[in-house]
Amino acid sequence: MTQFEIPEQQWAQVVEKKGGPVVFKQIPVQKPGPDEVLINVKYSGVCHTDLHAMKGDWPLATKMPLVGGHEGAGVVVAKGELVTEVEVGDHAGIKWLNGSCLACSFCMQADEPLCPHALLSGYTVDGSFQQYAIAKAAHVAKIPKGCDLETTAPVLCAGITVYKGLKESGVRPGQCVAIVGAGGGLGSMAIQYANAMGLHAIAIDGGEEKGKNCRELGAQAYVDFTTTKDLVGDVKAATPDGLGPHAVILLAVSEKPFHQAVDYVRSRGTIICIGLPAGAKFQAPVFDTVIRMITIKGSYVGNRQDTQEALDFFARGLIKVPIKTVGLSKLQEVYDLMEEGKIVGRYVVDTSK
Repeated sequence: MTQFEIPEQQWAQVVEKKGGPVVFKQIPVQKPGPDEVLINVKYSGVCHTDLHAMKGDWPLATKMPLVGGHEGAGVVVAKGELVTEVEVGDHAGIKWLNGSCLACSFCMQADEPLCPHALLSGYTVDGSFQQYAIAKAAHVAKIPKGCDLETTAPVLCAGITVYKGLKESGVRPGQCVAIVGAGGGLGSMAIQYANAMGLHAIAIDGGEEKGKNCRELGAQAYVDFTTTKDLVGDVKAATPDGLGPHAVILLAVSEKPFHQAVDYVRSRGTIICIGLPAGAKFQAPVFDTVIRMITIKGSYVGNRQDTQEALDFFARGLIKVPIKTVGLSKLQEVYDLMEEGKIVGRYVVDTSK
């Protein structure tokens, strides 16, 4: 069996108090428990959730101090004595769902993200913004050896999450899906998963740069909310029959787009809520929802099977991840760009820098 030299100290980005900022410092390397693995994280994607965790935006208590991150791709360097499904030397990923009980009614029905005892990477347990991270072996993503770890990292949250949302929408090949927040990290992958699944993607976001990026990734239409005089009409006009998209995938980080979706989704269409704007509420007219038979659903993160399916699309070259890579030491600068709304695609941090 391959053996790795594991240091006692490592570099990490640590949130020491609610609101941040993150502090780049050395911390001890942990040892895996009986059912856990230790992953030498090579790259980690940066998600808007990480910013929410640092700021304490959500009504869910965070571990503090906290090492954020939940898109960590790396190599298994140690494992507990009960672990049989993962070997030292395997490529593996740390996801948002770090672990679950595997025994409750949700886990038994492949809804392990809903487990009341779920462990959340970079939120209730330390995540992937460190060089060595712990995860439950049953829940790590098994990354094919041929996949580049740098570009695989964002698939571990962004990819899995949007793929799950598209599955939950029930859209079929040949139908239309509107993707709100299409120019961001999740949106750029949602466009590609939609294309790979045979769907027609309508991208909704703001700005020329994001529009160019969305079209290059395969969006059949782009609606710029900063310039349009009739967003609802423009979205409907982008569908072949003018009746609106069969589904809407809401990845937005503000509240207004959630309210607008009911106005342009097709009758009998489905609205999938994925983005989590701080303090936001979803409002929809009861009359329209009933008479037009609109379905409104929340979609969280994928289960273990969804994870492997999302990675399979990537491994077959159907998903290209538009990333910008910076050193782990630059994480706070990425958060600053997020708050300013200046990120196109997905940022990835290299833990060696």
